[in-house]
Amino acid sequence: MSLNGLWKLVTENTAQTSEDSADHRLRGRTYLVAYATVWDEIIAMIESRPLWKLLHADEASGSIHAEARTLVFRFVDDVRIKLKLDRDALTRVDMWSGSRVGNADLGANRRRIARFFKDLDRRLQARR
Repeated sequence: MSLNGLWKLVTENTAQTSEDSADHRLRGRTYLVAYATVWDEIIAMIESRPLWKLLHADEASGSIHAEARTLVFRFVDDVRIKLKLDRDALTRVDMWSGSRVGNADLGANRRRIARFFKDLDRRLQARR
């Protein structure tokens, strides 16, 4: 791990996707799958995770807010997911995850986003 990567682990407590992220796991996703199908899969994923709790979901605006507890210490982190149709009418999904307490998450939010998209990719691939 680079010195810059180590510095991020001990100084950041949030992570989010962007189209140009240096970390390929944090680039969000664009799916050739209907918006409603992606929405339903995301809601089902959140509801099936024992350490997650759905707080708010508004399909019309494409916004989801959930809580995710850490495994060991049960810290509560916030998760926000945004769905929209891009200019090509493909379903775009972006995500933000942030710790409520502390100044460093040791990469927990980055890993949460990476695991979430890995699972979503798998679930949507199975529906094709």
